[in-house]
Amino acid sequence: MSQPVLHLRLDGFEGPLDLLLELARAQKVDLQKISIIALVDQYLAVLEQARQVRLELAADWLVMAAWLAWLKSRLLVPDEASPDEDAEALAGALTDRLVELERMRAAAAWLSGRLQLGRDVFGRGAPESLKVEDRSGISADLPALLQAYAAARRRALAKRPYTPKPRKLWTVQDALARLGRLVGALPDWSVLQRFLPDGLVDPVERRAAMASTLVAALETARGGGIELRQDRAFGPILIRRRQEVEAEEPDARAA
Repeated sequence: MSQPVLHLRLDGFEGPLDLLLELARAQKVDLQKISIIALVDQYLAVLEQARQVRLELAADWLVMAAWLAWLKSRLLVPDEASPDEDAEALAGALTDRLVELERMRAAAAWLSGRLQLGRDVFGRGAPESLKVEDRSGISADLPALLQAYAAARRRALAKRPYTPKPRKLWTVQDALARLGRLVGALPDWSVLQRFLPDGLVDPVERRAAMASTLVAALETARGGGIELRQDRAFGPILIRRRQEVEAEEPDARAA
């Protein structure tokens, strides 16, 4: 169906209202010769005859007719507050209004192009009355849920068997090998801690290495390879390589 057009027949102009606005904006028609009374009469007659005209289209016609009437009134009765304002400024203001009107038309066209309820999409005629029944008997909020989760985690951790962290301990065999390599390079007494392996940070591993080194030193001293000495109770344990004992001269040589 074609869009209705407001066709005007006035003194000095005959055509659609949109064309009259464009000519007035371009100053190609003399608005002083246009009868505003005739314009309003024809507008009301069209609305009376076209009862099926869309509301937004009738609103556009009303806006354009009102602007024409305002523009002619400014031409006939200039504003005393702005005597320098000419027809070009009025036409510029009218252009801004037309641009705004075009934007509103584009927005209306975009809205009318969307799916509309009752025309393109339809609501459910007979919705099902599904009743949700909660038979669990549990009523909990967020703090209660967090407490229940924490309790479940504690129970799960309590059932987990304890598995100690494996440690790499210094064995007696390792201590014997290290003691055999280092004791010959020390010229005099040295504390037992000097024979411990390097890089021991963990206290448990350091105590285990100390015990293994002490056992290795006792075994080596029993074999005659080193000498041990401790000057006082709980004092440092000193180690050195066993010194060669000089053989005593036989009594026969003295005779």
